[in-house]
Amino acid sequence: MVCASSGAEIFIYLKYSTIMTIDSHAHLEMEAFDGDRDAVLGRAMAAGLTAIITVGTTIPDCEKAAALACLHPQLYAAVGIHPHEVKGIDAGTYDALRALARQEKVVAIGEIGLDFFYDLSPREVQLQRFAEQLDLAEELNLPVIIHDREAHAETLAILRPRKRRLQGVLHCFSGDTVMARECLALGFYLSVAGPVTYRKADQLRAVAREIPAERLLIETDAPYLAPQPWRGKRNEPAYVVETARYLAEIRGIAAGELERLTEENARRLFGLGPQFNP
Repeated sequence: MVCASSGAEIFIYLKYSTIMTIDSHAHLEMEAFDGDRDAVLGRAMAAGLTAIITVGTTIPDCEKAAALACLHPQLYAAVGIHPHEVKGIDAGTYDALRALARQEKVVAIGEIGLDFFYDLSPREVQLQRFAEQLDLAEELNLPVIIHDREAHAETLAILRPRKRRLQGVLHCFSGDTVMARECLALGFYLSVAGPVTYRKADQLRAVAREIPAERLLIETDAPYLAPQPWRGKRNEPAYVVETARYLAEIRGIAAGELERLTEENARRLFGLGPQFNP
């Protein structure tokens, strides 16, 4: 499938920043944005975002994410089955993911991984399907976007044998500094989201200070996990600027420098094209 730009003007509603950066993980395909998606994209562009990766979690949402990426120059897509949903994988699921992954502007396999907090899919099924989707990423030579909640040891155990065979990111990283160091040693990037701004997130802040500049990404996970000023409300990509400012402060660098390096890192990891300029 070849994407064509919609050519439609994106209205600029609010100017947060003149710095350019990337939201490396959002879910703009979700129903939460069906009522005002164009306005959300307009605010993201006004905030200084040059790209957003919208990340599918089910086959219908992956199809929607890929279609949106075709319509909007600043959007890219990732396709995968979230651990909550892997209990529904059937014989046709991987064929569907292969077809989607070959579309223009699909840049990763994700969101995949393990979630032992909610256990909405049986753990043994999660482990099997995570490994299978990592196999798919290797087959297609695409980076992975990994979800890990309350399954740190199991996630590492699956990733260790694949060292130097896979690239990717632990999204919304929630492990400690020991886990962070091992993920980095395995070649992965770590992404920081809005929870770094929360009052009790001392462990996450300690990790965020330590991530090497060349392996750091930022994200919103919109519509979830809004940073502190909007906590409890729907998150959106424009708010990544607040996370970037906070993260820059705790790392002792200028916000512009942090936004620049995280954009470069996202473009390198996901093989993104040149900046989109509205």
